[in-house]
Amino acid sequence: MPIVAIIIIGAAAGFLATRLMRLETDIVTTVGIGILGAVIGGVLLRFAATVMGLLGGFVGAVLGAMLLIWLWKTYWRRK
Repeated sequence: MPIVAIIIIGAAAGFLATRLMRLETDIVTTVGIGILGAVIGGVLLRFAATVMGLLGGFVGAVLGAMLLIWLWKTYWRRK
C-alpha cells in the first residue's frame, strides 16, 4: 500500500477512533494514533481475514487505533 494511502487511512481511522473513545487530541496525534493503529490492526487482521481490501484495512486501522487509545488511557495516562 502506498505511503499516501496509509496516511489517509490512518488519519481517518485515528479521527474515528478518537471520537469513539472520547479522546481530545490535536491533528498530529490523531494521525499518529491512526497510523500506528493501522499497523497494529493490519498485523492482527492479516491472520484473521481472508479478504483484505481498502475497507478491511480501514476497519483494522480503527480497531488498532482504539486498542492503542485504550492501552494509553489504561496504562500510561494516570490522572
